[in-house]
Amino acid sequence: MSHAAAAPPADRLTRLALSCAEFAQRWFPDAWVFAVLGLVLVAVAALLAGASPQATAQGFGKGFWSLVPFTMQMAFVVIAGFVVATAPPVARVIERIAGWPRSGRGAVVFVALASMLTSLLSWGFSLVFAGLLVRALGRRRELDMDYRAAGAAAYLGLGAVWAMGLSSSAAQLQANPASMPPGLLEITGVLPFTQTIFLWQSLLLTAALITVSALVAWHTAPRGAQAVRAADCIGDIDLPAASVPRPTRPGEWLEYSPLLTIAVSLLALGWLVTEFAAKPWTSAIADLNTYNLLGLSLGLLLHWRPRSFLDAVTRAVPGTAGVLLQFPLYGGIAMILTQVAGSDGATLSHRLSQLFVQVASQESFALVMGVYSAVLGFFVPSGGGKWIIEAPYVMQAANELRVHLGWAVQVYNAAEALPNLVNPFWMLPLLGVIGLKARDIVGFTFIQLLVHIPLVLGLLWLLGLTLEYRPPVLP
Repeated sequence: MSHAAAAPPADRLTRLALSCAEFAQRWFPDAWVFAVLGLVLVAVAALLAGASPQATAQGFGKGFWSLVPFTMQMAFVVIAGFVVATAPPVARVIERIAGWPRSGRGAVVFVALASMLTSLLSWGFSLVFAGLLVRALGRRRELDMDYRAAGAAAYLGLGAVWAMGLSSSAAQLQANPASMPPGLLEITGVLPFTQTIFLWQSLLLTAALITVSALVAWHTAPRGAQAVRAADCIGDIDLPAASVPRPTRPGEWLEYSPLLTIAVSLLALGWLVTEFAAKPWTSAIADLNTYNLLGLSLGLLLHWRPRSFLDAVTRAVPGTAGVLLQFPLYGGIAMILTQVAGSDGATLSHRLSQLFVQVASQESFALVMGVYSAVLGFFVPSGGGKWIIEAPYVMQAANELRVHLGWAVQVYNAAEALPNLVNPFWMLPLLGVIGLKARDIVGFTFIQLLVHIPLVLGLLWLLGLTLEYRPPVLP
């Protein structure tokens, strides 16, 4: 075969990525099904280890509601992010900054940076904000921007760095003892943000991921009239203007008046000022209640009128379905893992931690755990929720191998994001905004995955060597 007839490497990678996406879309069930299968697998494993059926069932029942506070907190992360991103002032900001890029490739990189930087504050906000930015850029016909590449760039926040930021569910959980599942606090103690996402090693890893992801987005963005697929591929690119109708009866007056917004915002501001004055800001923002109240208050203030705010919340709630349905199952799994003993008195968590100790060493722990979390994350797209399942045994293994516990959390966070680059589950909110299908963008994100795998695993191992073990600090 001549060289002319051979497909370019990039084309072969794109075709492979499209095939993987189509396979996943056809054969992968909903993430809730994976959570149930995980529960069944853990329950069967407990029974095979000698636990009684009664003890296994009781463990599930006790754990099912054990994560109610954390479940609601994570649901509000989604709601607050959506509410802020869809507020009229934010929409005006999006229209303004969409005028900054001067070329199609520059626009793709701009979206990538906007997506990744905003995801460090809130992954829920990032998905909607970046999606609306793509649509605004798509209306600029003179840019010659490939709409698919821009859509893939908008997903890089959730596919690359979100778990390294403030809305990382694993880091938030470890910093909030009241939110931890039974048994985990005794293993890890409390890990403040200064020991997880604010480690200099973590900040360096995040900066490297952002830089490399932007470079890949630049080099993979199609150029030329024949290669570029513009926003016309989805039809009408304009979004319907958001408008709040006038009240139709006297009882609706307060819904359309800013008076209630001002009153609630003053109360929230007073509480937030007290919180940040009483403790270091890293501790204050690590409290999920503070984090969510800040987001909701900002959203209410930006929408100004309660009716607009309530309508945005209504549109956001469907996006919380996965959290509300999956996290109780994770609580049941965590209880069975950590509290239900087998015939020899050992729990499944203890057995799994021993397996990690046998397979890994202090030096190789980051690599072993990173590969394990990435592979499991492809089958269980939890958005960080499966940390509740993994934490008891991987953190016990980290203790026994004397691995820095905060870095173990960051190993999970960095590896957790990798499968998101090709798994369609978390793409759905973004795809709904930009009007594309997973197969339209996964060819670009697959190339990102090929670059990220060696980069993430290599840096996790290398940076982990610079940290020393610290015993758990119990509250």
